[in-house]
Parts: sequence; structure tokens; C-alpha cells
Amino acid sequence: MTVNGSNFDDEVRAELLCYLVVGQLVARVRTGGWLRTDHAVELLNIWANGNSAQVDWLDRVYLGAQSVKVATGFAGLPGFADSDSLAQLFTGGWRLNYRAPRVQPISTACKSELKSGR
Repeated sequence: MTVNGSNFDDEVRAELLCYLVVGQLVARVRTGGWLRTDHAVELLNIWANGNSAQVDWLDRVYLGAQSVKVATGFAGLPGFADSDSLAQLFTGGWRLNYRAPRVQPISTACKSELKSGR
């Protein structure tokens, strides 16, 4: 997928938010807390570079904040509370498998959050 500033639409925002939510869940399992700001920035950069995307700072701040909000709803659920289950949501190189069954409810929640938040 190639994305530039003009193609950074709601669907792409939802994909990035989903990626950040899973990152938040991984951080929660590993550290007991949400992503630190520097780690959230690093995760945003990994996604943006992997998708040839230019994400403006306002979207970065907004999506970073929303990722905690959405992740909170999944944090205690089975399949989202242990490292092994979360690791299965990724393919090689920290690429999220958006077709994985456990990613689908996160993706749906992200789309809903973006619709209600704008």
C-alpha cells in the first residue's frame, strides 16, 4: 500500500489506529502500562515507513491518544492479555495481519471510534 498525505483517508487512519491499539496492548502485557510517548512515536514511524505514508502531526497526536482509549476496551479480554496471543496478530517485521480473526474486532472498534470522534 502506498499512501501519501492526500490519500490519508478514514480507512487508512483506521488501519493505523488499529496498529497502534495492538501496540498498546503489547506494551500493556509486557510492562503493565501503555506505550510511552517515545515508543508510540517509534511505532507510528514504523507503520508510516512501512506504508510509505506521511502522517501529519495532528493525526499522530490524535491517533496516539485514541489508541489508549480503544485498547482499554480490549485489555482484559481473552486473546488480548498475553504476549503469545498478541504476537500471533503480526506477520514478519512487525506488520499487523489485518485479516487475523482477533484483529477484526479491534479494526471495527477503531472505525467506530473515528466516526464518533470527528
